[in-house]
Amino acid sequence: MAVFFNDHFVANENALLHVSDLSMQRGYAIFDFCRTKNWRPLFLNDHLDRFYASAAAMHLATRYNKEELTAIIYELIERTLLDEAGIRILLTGGYSVDGYQPASPNLIITCNAVKTASLADFENGITAMTYEHQRELPSVKTINYMMAVWLQPLLKEKKVNDVLYHHKEIITEFPRSNVFIVTKDQRLLTPSRHMLRGITRKQVLSLAAKQMDVEERDIRTEELLQAAEVFLTSTTKKIMPVAAIDGNIIGDGKPGVITRKLYNEFLQLEQQGGQ
Repeated sequence: MAVFFNDHFVANENALLHVSDLSMQRGYAIFDFCRTKNWRPLFLNDHLDRFYASAAAMHLATRYNKEELTAIIYELIERTLLDEAGIRILLTGGYSVDGYQPASPNLIITCNAVKTASLADFENGITAMTYEHQRELPSVKTINYMMAVWLQPLLKEKKVNDVLYHHKEIITEFPRSNVFIVTKDQRLLTPSRHMLRGITRKQVLSLAAKQMDVEERDIRTEELLQAAEVFLTSTTKKIMPVAAIDGNIIGDGKPGVITRKLYNEFLQLEQQGGQ
């Protein structure tokens, strides 16, 4: 499998970072992740815009402009021969002389097989628990998922699929997904701050605005539990209903009318190549 490493395409086994890289020494790196469908990356411009914004926020220089990076990604797709894959663009803090100061960033782009949520997954939905936590630099897509990983044993103990963060009783995000609620009077709500602005989130907001009232604002935990529908959005999960939160059934525990409609419209958007 081919990998783009700094300035060259190399075999996967040769894409090696030195232990002095700040991604290993201090967990200092950013990334972005998009999917391909029929050999085309979905919503690539949006993903690259977020990648460059994250790099700038973390003071990491990028050696390729947007057009050059796009060309590299398309060549990588051709080399891997996967019609549906996950593209991961990683930019690290570089080989630090003291394990603390950033250096020249290392760029690694991979293209691998990816598992996405199926229609059966959509019909089943997920269960979730809430947890008080606020990520550092929430608007930046860093590699820091420490809390999410640390919570995995608790999720297994509670027998739930995912965790929804809240801060001072205001919900923010899932570790790898954005959250939406449909109110009983059929308004669509989603958090407006203290979270990462997902690319699928952006598409859903655009689709929904054509047919219903949409609000980006603070959402309190009690509103969450009173919702008619709750769903999450992400690159691999697409749109996924949340059937229960903290043991409380949302609606009738099945995908709601609005969730299902947006899901079908999003699938159509994918088939059009994300345009």
